[in-house]
Amino acid sequence: MKRLILIAVLPFFFIACGPKIYKSDEFSSVASTHKTVAILPAVVSIQLRPNQAKKITADDIKNSEQSTGYAVQEKMYGWFLRRDQKKNYTVKFQDVSETNSKLKKVNISYDDLRTASKKELADLLGVDAVISTNINMEKPMSEGAAVTIGLLVGAWGATNRANITINIHEHNKGDLMWKYDYQASGSVFNSTDQLVNALMRNATRKFPYNAQ
Repeated sequence: MKRLILIAVLPFFFIACGPKIYKSDEFSSVASTHKTVAILPAVVSIQLRPNQAKKITADDIKNSEQSTGYAVQEKMYGWFLRRDQKKNYTVKFQDVSETNSKLKKVNISYDDLRTASKKELADLLGVDAVISTNINMEKPMSEGAAVTIGLLVGAWGATNRANITINIHEHNKGDLMWKYDYQASGSVFNSTDQLVNALMRNATRKFPYNAQ
């Protein structure tokens, strides 16, 4: 019986490779002047299996990438907000609704975020730095129900591998000040909640704006 239970729960575990972290030598001096940081919608790329690509249209994939990107942004903001109530951070985080409203007013679309200058975005948003997230999901869905409803309702289902990068760029020169690369595999990521929780539990331990 114990063996059966172990086999049953194994599919819900994931394997995460040790994160790779870059931190600029200038970060501490620059960050000491930072007061407000904006969280951008995550830039998401979904790669399908060949047989899945035949069943899903390019528009479906694009819509799923965008909805996932905004969901990750919202959930990251919520994570920071809850921890900030305990005075864990040296900066405040701009409300994501304000961030997205400002981007919309200057006609910066979700697709534009892939190539937009981080310096220009920080200036437009009126913040000291921007947090950008890139997510690449490979073979993101199993067959069956996940293919049928996953992309169509904005949920991407189980993934074999997720490569995630969080970047912080400061606004004066737009320089990259901090970079966190994280890779996880398995079937644990059945929702953006699980994705963000797994990511942030690891990333926030080394987050450079942590209060001392």
